[in-house]
Amino acid sequence: MTRQTIGGRYELDPLSRRGGGMGEVWFGFDKRLDRPIAIKFIRVDRLPDGKPDNELAQRFVRESRITARLEHPGVPAVYDCGTHQDNLYLVMQQIPGVSVETLIDETEIPIPWAAAIAAQVCSVLAAAHVNSLIHRDLKPSNLMLTPEGAVKVLDFGVAAAISPTATRLTRTGMTVGTPEYMAPEQAMAGTTGPQADLYSLGVVLDEMISGKNQFGGPTPLASLRNHIDRVPQPLRHRRRDAPEKLEKLVLWMLEKSPDHRPASAADVYERLLEFCDDLPPLLGYVDVASPQPVQMYAGVVGRVGAPVERDAGGTAPMLAPSARPRPVDVSFRPSDISYARKDAEALKAESRFTQAAEVLGRVVQPAAETLGAMDPEVLTLRIELADVLFLGGDYRRAAPEFAQLAVDIAQQEGPANDLALRFRMMEANALAMLGDTNLALHKLRELLGDEWRFGVDEDRILELRRQIGLLELGAGDAARARGTFAPLLKDLVRRYGTNHPNARAVREILEGLDP
Repeated sequence: MTRQTIGGRYELDPLSRRGGGMGEVWFGFDKRLDRPIAIKFIRVDRLPDGKPDNELAQRFVRESRITARLEHPGVPAVYDCGTHQDNLYLVMQQIPGVSVETLIDETEIPIPWAAAIAAQVCSVLAAAHVNSLIHRDLKPSNLMLTPEGAVKVLDFGVAAAISPTATRLTRTGMTVGTPEYMAPEQAMAGTTGPQADLYSLGVVLDEMISGKNQFGGPTPLASLRNHIDRVPQPLRHRRRDAPEKLEKLVLWMLEKSPDHRPASAADVYERLLEFCDDLPPLLGYVDVASPQPVQMYAGVVGRVGAPVERDAGGTAPMLAPSARPRPVDVSFRPSDISYARKDAEALKAESRFTQAAEVLGRVVQPAAETLGAMDPEVLTLRIELADVLFLGGDYRRAAPEFAQLAVDIAQQEGPANDLALRFRMMEANALAMLGDTNLALHKLRELLGDEWRFGVDEDRILELRRQIGLLELGAGDAARARGTFAPLLKDLVRRYGTNHPNARAVREILEGLDP
């Protein structure tokens, strides 16, 4: 049987094709390094003119690079990415084992194992969320249980790449995720944050213990409505041996409003640990016949940070002093700015935003200290740094950069300056991407009041109002969102006509909200 080769090196197994929500997965071999690999192909819809969506391809490369930086034992290694016949592909580590979806179908999962699987996923999410990465599509088929008992979270960044985030908070019609596991704010407004991942994990944990997804409906739309409207059923109504504290944790994760869910994946992890003791055999899925290398490794790592044992005399063992950091050379020449910008521009052209941020970041502080933060060249450098941090998905660093730019420019040029207003918007966008919805809304509402006061262009104000409504909806505040969208619809129709895409989208949202 003929074997297809991708990119001149990845040979596909013709019998390994698996379908998926956004594409296909194949297994094969990397002929150059002689190792097994998995390739995820992403379908690329064509634009009305028949050409492929190049914006999607650029986003995919960017998100793939962000995902590749997420080094965690619970995430498959990303080896490569590229295009093949107008489709995108991601080359990843091939993971042996069984999906949690298969596990649910084939056996009743012991409660300690369900908690252990969820706790490992929390470990991955904690690392991802710190790096401004949101999974967006957690579900049983994206979780693999290996023979060593380790959990691997698949498809990190694939869903993120499909969702446009670089220029706006969300785009109607581009909601990403799987309806049976989608957080209410994701279903209603397409907004996602760390709490959306925790909600999806709550659905998965509930299903692992009860054996059934309580939000599943006969159609995708019905499932979405269930997440928005249905009150979650307590676990012990469906599995009597579920501990009460675990039941309360799951219900906490399944709160409709993201603000009412646990604050972080680390919080959920800590609460799951007490249910992970005395893991029973999971025959046919986890090999316990002999010590596994992964388990041996994890057993030692788990002791890091444990209380230090003292000798008989009560003395702790002597630790070698840590080496002092070397002083950083902060010598600066004005020509460094132009060199840094030129290097960063070349890196940006290749969508290497993280490296571009490193190049610019090395020059910004010494340049500001030497020439002043508001020197025209330094200001341009700061703006470019904030932009590449955002484009690279480092929203945690981008938000304060934009905030300081807005303050500095407003002080020098006045609060109505267009750049000052733009950077206030970008700060709010970054906060929203981090899942800090309340603070993002506060910033956007203040910005809206100022833009009305300054007489900013109506088109921009209408878009800002739409984004506020979407965030209100995503925060679970349907009443306030209705109060934003109802007058907005009238103004959109007046400005653009009844059939404008934004008018139609807002009308559909209002129709979906309860009166």
